[in-house]
Amino acid sequence: MSQTVQAFFVPTVSLMGAGALKTLPERIQMLGGKKPLVVTDKGMTALGYTAKLTELLGQAGIASVVFDDTVPNPTDTNVADGLAVYVREGCDMLVSLGGGSAHDCCKGIGLVATSGGTIHDYEGLDQAKQPLPPYIAINTTAGTASEMTRFTIITNTSNHVKMAIVDWRVTPDVAVNDPELMVDMPPALTAATGMDALTHAVEAYVSTAATPITDACALQAITLIGQYLRRAVARGEDMEARERMAYAQYLAGMAFNNASLGHVHAMSHQLGGFYNLPHGVCNALLLPHVCEANLMARQERFVDIAEALGEVTEGLPLRQAALLAIEAIRSLSTDVGIPKSLAALGVKEEDIPVMVGNAQKDVCGLTNPRRLTDDEVAAIYRAAL
Repeated sequence: MSQTVQAFFVPTVSLMGAGALKTLPERIQMLGGKKPLVVTDKGMTALGYTAKLTELLGQAGIASVVFDDTVPNPTDTNVADGLAVYVREGCDMLVSLGGGSAHDCCKGIGLVATSGGTIHDYEGLDQAKQPLPPYIAINTTAGTASEMTRFTIITNTSNHVKMAIVDWRVTPDVAVNDPELMVDMPPALTAATGMDALTHAVEAYVSTAATPITDACALQAITLIGQYLRRAVARGEDMEARERMAYAQYLAGMAFNNASLGHVHAMSHQLGGFYNLPHGVCNALLLPHVCEANLMARQERFVDIAEALGEVTEGLPLRQAALLAIEAIRSLSTDVGIPKSLAALGVKEEDIPVMVGNAQKDVCGLTNPRRLTDDEVAAIYRAAL
């Protein structure tokens, strides 16, 4: 038997369901926070969610400071700016409100607030020396699962490369998933974040670090996404679909937070760094191509994925059954309105060699089920163009 010890990382507390936001003041008090920095973005402020949160805290006698300058694909500069506010205002805990960008920026602020240096010092695995300040992550999308993971993705503005920071210390103390905060997500964002969650689950299920625990989470996430993503995109106020997608993305987060990911994410990070493109859309466009490349290494697992997405595989040869998973992924992507190609998003073929080199260095590729050469990674980028 292998003597490899598998770790499993999740927040200490996870609050799920409509109305979960209302418990925030109580949770802040439990963590001993006196003055939280609320890290969010202008979109949340425009929708009124930031004011709703700060008013909730104010009614409980909790003073808070807002940093709502988080940008999509947050940068090292973004983290530094948020940290300056945290220090200047004498904050003692963190609350992030939004999707993956807000959570990642907040994690970056927390890393540097307690361990010093700059965010660049924490690229890689478990580089932090101190715990983050007390931290509550409030999720408003059903996709990234950053509200419950040990992953932080920050763009280095000097070279436009996304730094993958994987550290157990950045796992939030409390994760909040309230589907009432997800109702106003527009269809395109619902689709992109949903396909992001599907990518998390698929990559975790075929990962070389998968375990029976992550397998169970990944397959249930895939099943729920196959059943409810179309409904959530078609009718945003469908609360059953919103709640099930919140569970699905959380389950997918549990899977990849512990089994890690693969070459979809290693390659997608480069597209986000180079072109500032939506992460979920990049994942959706790359996923079927990377699955095709990985098929030879995990055929039986792709059969499971096909069945979780509702395909009938009984009586089919193994490879034919496995291919149904890729067809089902493409059909779902088309149905929810994902763009047809990377070229449509402005990706240029001349940038592929540099992106290939950076993708091959990305930590997410380490658990891909098949070793891909530079030429094979380049071929995947070209196929997605």
